[in-house]
Amino acid sequence: MKIGEFHELEVIKEVDFGVYLDSERGEILLPTKYLPEKIQVGQLIKVFVYKDSEDRPIATTLQPFGKLNEYVALEVQDNAPQGAYMDWGLEKDLLVPVSEQPQPYNIGEIHVVRICLDFKTDRLIGVGKINAFLDNDYSQLEEGQEVEILIYSESELGYSAVVDQEYSGLLYKNELFQPIRIGDKLRGFVKKLREDGKIDLRLGQVGVEAIDVNGQKILKLLKNNDGFLGLHDKSSPEEIIFKTKMSKKAFKKAIGGLYKQKLIEIKDSGIELK
Repeated sequence: MKIGEFHELEVIKEVDFGVYLDSERGEILLPTKYLPEKIQVGQLIKVFVYKDSEDRPIATTLQPFGKLNEYVALEVQDNAPQGAYMDWGLEKDLLVPVSEQPQPYNIGEIHVVRICLDFKTDRLIGVGKINAFLDNDYSQLEEGQEVEILIYSESELGYSAVVDQEYSGLLYKNELFQPIRIGDKLRGFVKKLREDGKIDLRLGQVGVEAIDVNGQKILKLLKNNDGFLGLHDKSSPEEIIFKTKMSKKAFKKAIGGLYKQKLIEIKDSGIELK
């Protein structure tokens, strides 16, 4: 039975301070404060198992922000000589040892870490040096595929992201039209699968699909503005980005698609909902 995972365990004993659960590691305590109502001996209960401050396996019904081998964005709560302590949804914060930090972590900062098991101590720790774990074999992905991305670092070129909890990808700054921060969890699309094992990402679809997605956004803006939007294909790129959060090229494609579908009229003063 792995530490850092959810397990369904049987209640085998009630005590004043909680109940004991049966496991491959022996009896594990579930303290009173985590007990559901009307729990009885013989019942199965889903719990998360980790180590308490005295290194004993202990169960909780609280939901941590992540489990073993997952990448999560966490906030630094405290610093100590051995490392940074990060809030991960449990009473005992997750330690990221100094040796596992790519740069010094400061209180209040958000960092993406991988939840790992320290095989020397059998304790859960956070590891901030995540590139070593990310897979370069993206044979299961396709260009245009929708993916989940977790932003973990920023460079002059763009934002690096964990893709579907397995791969590394990049969002280019010159293709972004919304604020991005470390720790943001977003839905995106595979733009290009590169030969060097990296993945180029984008937040919007391309081609015909983009017209549909951005078209829906424009329709919503029109409905929220009494059916009229003071933008057209001669509007400045800056004004279009400010009002729609999309590039001028994407905007022109979108209104072209909506016009062909006879959903809008394009006038000198702007676009109007039919």
